[in-house]
Amino acid sequence: MARTIARRLAAGVLGAGLALLGMAAPAAQAAAPADTSVSVGRLVLNPTDRGYVGSLPVTVDYRGEQPAYLDLTVTEPVPGANTGMTPSAPCMYGREQPLRNIYCTVPGDALQPGERRRFTIEFQVLTTPRAHAMSTPGGRVTVGTGDANPADDSRAFDTLFRSTSGSLRHPRPYVWDTRTDASLTVGPAAVLARQGDGSWLGRLPVTVRVAGDAAHDGYSLDPTLPAGVHVAGIEPVDVCTGTCSVPGGRFMPGEERSVSLLLRAPAEVTPGDLGTGSLRLYAMFGWNNELVDVDPADNTAAFTVSATG
Repeated sequence: MARTIARRLAAGVLGAGLALLGMAAPAAQAAAPADTSVSVGRLVLNPTDRGYVGSLPVTVDYRGEQPAYLDLTVTEPVPGANTGMTPSAPCMYGREQPLRNIYCTVPGDALQPGERRRFTIEFQVLTTPRAHAMSTPGGRVTVGTGDANPADDSRAFDTLFRSTSGSLRHPRPYVWDTRTDASLTVGPAAVLARQGDGSWLGRLPVTVRVAGDAAHDGYSLDPTLPAGVHVAGIEPVDVCTGTCSVPGGRFMPGEERSVSLLLRAPAEVTPGDLGTGSLRLYAMFGWNNELVDVDPADNTAAFTVSATG
């Protein structure tokens, strides 16, 4: 593992000028000639209770004269679909354009001259399984021996979505949403109660609903609170201050989650009406890229805050 981490993951410019930060490569890397080939199987995504999942088989043949760590670039067939490799390897994500490149090393230690290595790339597409098969082009796997050499080999692959009945015949094009379709409801009131240490603590009920299958890394809640009131966490699982991620990760279309935003105020707050707050829901994908929703009006909700007891 230490040798794998020591390998430089990637260098240069990603997307619109974002650079990947790398690490020093082993000495064997610099001497590796550019004579690597890659072959891929077929990516078939099978329906599950959370979208579609599948594995792409990959075979790398290395014919260099010295051991070498190999660079691997995966272009997703669907934005946000890549979930890793088996066995695992360190990866970094490039900017979506709209398909996203993932920059990795070939799993394992340095490849030996003449070695053939097999592994799989894992994918999950969070969309509602259909009664008909679907397909999409656009996926690609590229393997190389380093930035000093051109890419050794590259292979495109198509993606098939198996129908809920198991068929792959007569696939229709899969077209994903490009804008999120989420909504938010709250409280309508957060009532803070006196705690043993004199401070005030209360819960604001929040429900988040997501209707579409636009690619996203997660949803966040951004509160605006009355003076003296601050966020102390979010239930059921996360501790946060300020902006909070909605627990549970990515959403399936039609999924709804109810959480509680924990609000706290200091002991010196006078009991009574503390004012009005608001909460904004938004999704993120990729490099600090906030997504556009089809109806921003239902992504914000107001509530009152009071302290009693």
